Amino acid sequence: MATPIRIIVADDHALFREGLKSALKLHTDVVVVGEAERVDELTLLLANVVCDVVLLDLGMERNSLIDIANLAERARVVVVTASEQPEDAIDAIRLGASAVVFKRFAVDTLMDAIRTVAQGQVWMPPSLQAHIAAGLRSAVPDPLTPREREIIRHVALGLRNAEVAKKLFISEQTVKTHLNNVFQKLGIRDRVELTLYAARVGIIGIHERSA
Repeated sequence: MATPIRIIVADDHALFREGLKSALKLHTDVVVVGEAERVDELTLLLANVVCDVVLLDLGMERNSLIDIANLAERARVVVVTASEQPEDAIDAIRLGASAVVFKRFAVDTLMDAIRTVAQGQVWMPPSLQAHIAAGLRSAVPDPLTPREREIIRHVALGLRNAEVAKKLFISEQTVKTHLNNVFQKLGIRDRVELTLYAARVGIIGIHERSA
């Protein structure tokens, strides 16, 4: 028979800890080896008790986000929280937590998370996964090369192609080629639109445009 997953429950609400321990006892592949209601108690426990997974409430006597990195060096951390703010959950994962489980979820969901992280994997609620995926899809990379941005800046400041070429030590034809590429990439038709674009995205300051 496999060794049960050893768990410490860290939450400042005694009733929640008792309820969680009672629920976990129904599963033979886990065993609660300790509990804590303060972060300093948890740190002491981890120094003296062999533990695989810590079930950590973010809202203890202080925001436990600041403790996750240190705790994650000693055991896998499953954040169990009433807060469903995506930012808190993402910060927890970034700092070293292996899972985030919202308290409104059933114990079966928590068990899925515990078993997943015990195998060295990361577990997240589907809603959080969707939030992260949406963020990745919206993070469109900059279509412009550094040279194109440099040319846009000079053109937006009022320089002619020949002046840009002289300033950048390239041919006037090269400037024209870069500008044509920029117009196609951005769907821009002329220098006026290019200047407005440059100001909007910060290539030039709004008060930096030449008269």
